Amino acid sequence: MVAKVHPSVPFAAPSSPVTGLASLSERCGACERCGLAAGRQQVVISRGEATARLMLIGEAPGAQEDGCGQPFVGRAGQLLDQLLAEAGLDSARDAYLCNVIKCRPPANRRPSGAEIAACRPWLEEQIAAVDPPLILLLGATALAGVLGVKQGLSRLRGQWMPWQGRWLMPLFHPSYLLRFPNEAEGSPRWLTRADLAAVHQRLNSMGLVHGRRPPPLAPVP
Repeated sequence: MVAKVHPSVPFAAPSSPVTGLASLSERCGACERCGLAAGRQQVVISRGEATARLMLIGEAPGAQEDGCGQPFVGRAGQLLDQLLAEAGLDSARDAYLCNVIKCRPPANRRPSGAEIAACRPWLEEQIAAVDPPLILLLGATALAGVLGVKQGLSRLRGQWMPWQGRWLMPLFHPSYLLRFPNEAEGSPRWLTRADLAAVHQRLNSMGLVHGRRPPPLAPVP
């Protein structure tokens, strides 16, 4: 099923994802656009493969992410890695993972609208640099932060949405899945496995090798 979203101005992709992300990392590391900068240990920008054709966007760093500087490294991240692996995707090789917010909110609270707006330019740069054809929005905050959609996630999850020349799909956040260990058919984990299987199928249908950009053609001698 395909859901409709309002179009917006597309991001322009740079010629080199690695170059663009290296510059972003340096500048984002010094960011003080909102009050979260005062309480952070590290700016948490991303992990995974910069040339991946699949991007996953979550909410914000937690305590473990704030300590090590990478997103999705706690229990929720471990579950996400497991679910991706079950779908035939390697989080280090086939995906680029980041969050709407780059600094940890106090006590892991949900980020405010002002904080999301302050961090939005960094996320836009990441999307432009990686230029993924497929993006997964993990949880309601990612859905609202990227698309401005505040509908219940349960109504939209698993649906492909055309957006700026890309395809987006909302999924349950892995921290939500930790609260529901039930594996029965129709459960949140079962639905997420089905959603990720559809993601893998879409990657295959697009002719993408291991979820990454095909290698560039050699110059004609």
